[in-house]
Amino acid sequence: MDYILLLLGFLLLIKGADAFVDGSSSVAKNLKIPTIIIGLTVVAFGTSMPEFSVSLTAAMKGSNDLAVSNVLGSNIFNLLVVLGACSLIQPVQAKSSLLKKEFPFSIFIAVILLLLNSDFSISKVLEGEGTFTLGRLGGILFLILFAVFLYATVKTALRARDEMVDEEEYKVMSPIKSALYIIIGLAGIIWGGDLVVDSACNIAETFGLSQTFIGLTIVAVGTSLPELVTSMVAAGKGENDLAVGNVVGSNIFNILLILGASATIKPIALDITAVYDTLILIAASLIVYLCALSKREIKKGEGAIFLLCYLVFFVYVLTR
Repeated sequence: MDYILLLLGFLLLIKGADAFVDGSSSVAKNLKIPTIIIGLTVVAFGTSMPEFSVSLTAAMKGSNDLAVSNVLGSNIFNLLVVLGACSLIQPVQAKSSLLKKEFPFSIFIAVILLLLNSDFSISKVLEGEGTFTLGRLGGILFLILFAVFLYATVKTALRARDEMVDEEEYKVMSPIKSALYIIIGLAGIIWGGDLVVDSACNIAETFGLSQTFIGLTIVAVGTSLPELVTSMVAAGKGENDLAVGNVVGSNIFNILLILGASATIKPIALDITAVYDTLILIAASLIVYLCALSKREIKKGEGAIFLLCYLVFFVYVLTR
């Protein structure tokens, strides 16, 4: 039954993502809002819902390893696998505005997460032992930064809408039809993600895998499938702005909203592996950013390297 539910979850994710991309793109064109803004907000929030549900529930139940490793694993998966897979379909272009603002901001908050996860103690990290805490103050800080990010994004969207010149005729859906596509697509994404995560966890537990490993890999991959499917569908339709914006926006949402809310509700106890995984996230972010910055796009060869890097990360988590 778990294998059947896993396949059903994949089907719901694919069909839901297809409808969600069509609906959100239509909304962007109807409102004359750049697709990149929709990717950074509506689509990013929708595809981050599985992570939000898993991490928040895990934090409230005291499953700290799962709460944090899910976010870290999802963000690493988004950068290396989602963008890597999208670039194999066609080179993924990155707008200069994204490279100047949102992408550096995502790296900045990852560095803040590292400082908070390590309790600002280099000596404890070098010793490689001891426990760390992501406390309520850190969670509140993330929620404040999230509010600032949303305000800045909406302000940019309004300014871009006023400055846009409608030079092309787009085939768009009616507002009601667009809303239905978004709602139905989002429902399929969330339900499909839940089915994939639950069935994958059940399958993984039969092999006696640890909670941290499940959180970093099985759950992280499962909750990131919406980002993967949505971005790949968007890339296949030529909506590169939506693909890249979805990944960067989701990573920002995951850290600021999900970990912010989780830590605010209940301080999260961590071990040294969470610090190491945060370092890996920062390294992956810098690698992808530099590749995108070089020629304003991620080419197929670079995407293949990203996928190889994720395979190395997976083996590392499995064997440590």
